[in-house]
Amino acid sequence: MGLSVCPAALVAAPVEIVWELVSQTALYDEWWDARTERIVPEGPATPGQMIYAKAVELGRKWEVTMRVEMVNPERHQIRLHIELPLGIINDESITCSPIDAASCRVQYG
Repeated sequence: MGLSVCPAALVAAPVEIVWELVSQTALYDEWWDARTERIVPEGPATPGQMIYAKAVELGRKWEVTMRVEMVNPERHQIRLHIELPLGIINDESITCSPIDAASCRVQYG
């Protein structure tokens, strides 16, 4: 049995700024609850790229492995395959949609 959710948020920043945070894997530490250990290969998000990280919860470090599956800069969209502790797998898409020049909608799911 699977669970599907698609949280969304309105962000008071231009879509280009938000897309920079999503498409530059070296910047993930600025917005996710993990510490990036290494990125292979380094550079902007590209299909096949691997991100290895550790999350701290309940006083323990947990391994997180993420593979970039797809990047569509024109649509400000990225798809990720994320392996979390306890055998949890997330297949996630992040989409940034402009609302106006100063804000955008970010959907994760």
